[in-house]
Amino acid sequence: MTIVVSVKVHDGLVLASDSASTLTERLASGEEKTLNVWNHQNKVFNLYKGLSIGGITFGHGAIGHSSISTLAKDFRALLCSGEGWRIEPAAYTMQDVAEKARRFIFEENFLPTYGDEPVKPGVLGFWVGGYSAGQALAELWDISIRNGECPAPQLLRAGPDAGLNWGGDPEAVTRIVHGHSETLPAALLSVGAPPEQLDAVMEVIRTHALVDLVWAPMPIQDAIDLAHFLVSTAIAFARFRPGAETIGGPIEIAAITKHEGFKWVKRKHYFGIELNRDSYPAFSNEEAHHGTAA
Repeated sequence: MTIVVSVKVHDGLVLASDSASTLTERLASGEEKTLNVWNHQNKVFNLYKGLSIGGITFGHGAIGHSSISTLAKDFRALLCSGEGWRIEPAAYTMQDVAEKARRFIFEENFLPTYGDEPVKPGVLGFWVGGYSAGQALAELWDISIRNGECPAPQLLRAGPDAGLNWGGDPEAVTRIVHGHSETLPAALLSVGAPPEQLDAVMEVIRTHALVDLVWAPMPIQDAIDLAHFLVSTAIAFARFRPGAETIGGPIEIAAITKHEGFKWVKRKHYFGIELNRDSYPAFSNEEAHHGTAA
């Protein structure tokens, strides 16, 4: 499992994630057994160096032998120079980027790998976000594969639409934002709540319990701080609840703005940060060095 968070304000778009990657085994009963958890997976991506475009992933961590991290870099190369894939820096749209991402991930990789398999990976989420050429506000698009199906890209956040999105293991963030557990609907049904009234009951609960954390005029630094808070809280929650720590590892955060483009705020490095001049930490140097041995 994982946690990914997107915070969109008028100043830009923030993408944040943990770094956990879980290896599971499907048992004869159909249940999945956790075999191992690694804490150095890459889930946030720069999709075109020099442009205000980024991506983030959750769910299934690979297609065949290729990790989603590797595929994201393959996709980046195609956007820069691939015939039939290349985008024009002065004339592209985020919808075009999202449609190309779906084509690459689903049609070019997922279907050839799993098309004939009777049991397909459950969820593979991939969001792309950033600025269309010449536009003043960012967008966020969803390309999700669920049980072998991948609909057309969905616009999660249009230009003027500020807000918070999260994916992966939603429990901790849902409790904070919505004020209840993901298991609440099942609990209500177990004590006799009429199924036909469940949606209406949940809407009332959300109306009273929802906490608005994102406001359109928020400065980008506050959006960064909010994303960090939510991911770090989900990591701590996974640490102390029963079961494997399937959310964890270093936190990675990128900010995408109109004029600065895609900038790393916090990330793990194979080399020390002094050798990674494309990154500038928004936190202390000590925090920025967290995970340098990744």
